[in-house]
This record gives sequence, C-alpha cells and structure tokens, in this order.
Amino acid sequence: MKCPFCGHAESQVKDSRPSEDGAAIRRRRSCPECGGRFTTFERVQLRELIVMKRSGRRAPFDRDKLARSISFALNKRPIEPERVERMISGIVRQLESLGETEIQSTVVGEMVMKALKSLDEVAYVRFASVYRDFKESSDFARFLGQEGLNEEGLDA
Repeated sequence: MKCPFCGHAESQVKDSRPSEDGAAIRRRRSCPECGGRFTTFERVQLRELIVMKRSGRRAPFDRDKLARSISFALNKRPIEPERVERMISGIVRQLESLGETEIQSTVVGEMVMKALKSLDEVAYVRFASVYRDFKESSDFARFLGQEGLNEEGLDA
C-alpha cells in the first residue's frame, strides 16, 4: 500500500481487525520511509457496478462518493459514525444484490433517501433538497407536505 504522506510504495501492517459491522477489514499501517501512520479498509466487492446518470452518462459506482454525499446531509447531526458506516454498507449490499451491473442513479438516490429517513429526518430533507433539486422554499414545503411530516419533524 502506497504511503499517503510521502508516496513510498511499501507500508507495513501493524494491526488488522474486522470493522464494527464485519463488512470490512481495518488495517493500521506504518510507512518505513517517513514513519507516517494511516488506516486502510478492505471490503468485499461482489461485482463491478456502473451507475447510469440522468444525462445518459455511465460512471463506475464509487462508495466514497456515496459516503461523501451522505456525510454532507448528516453534517453537524448527532449520528454516530458507526451507524453511518452500517447504513452505507447496507446500501452497497442492496445494490450488489440487485443482480444488475448497471444501476440507474435514481435507484441509488431512492435507497439513500429511504435509509436517511429512518436514520435522521433532517439529513433526509437535506439530501432530498439536493437530490430533487429544490429551487425555492416552496419546494421544501411541498416536499414536507407530501412526506407527511409535521412541524416537529415527526410523522403525522
């Protein structure tokens, strides 16, 4: 594994253990060149997934991109990182178990929306505002009305 600090081609594994959800192996590594320490994760990939965008463009599925978009929605929300990681792993497993190598971006978006709704309703609305391309405050009101959310953010 290449060192992210100095670019040295080799690193030493100091510790390996399963992640919290058991879906990955967490490895603590050390660079013999600069002494830098870093963590890597190994995950099983059942198949190579391709996401078909609304524009018609195809792109390889990127778990890190999915995690980034979810983390934006969850910014400053009181959610434990382990729960977020389990949610992301669950979405990836669902996508892989569909049996398709090409997946519409809308399928990914709807899975994220469903998972976020059960995890944190504020993050759910934040994600929806970007995913559904809200332009003005009335879009929020319409969305919240359709979702049956009242002023306290609870299901009506």
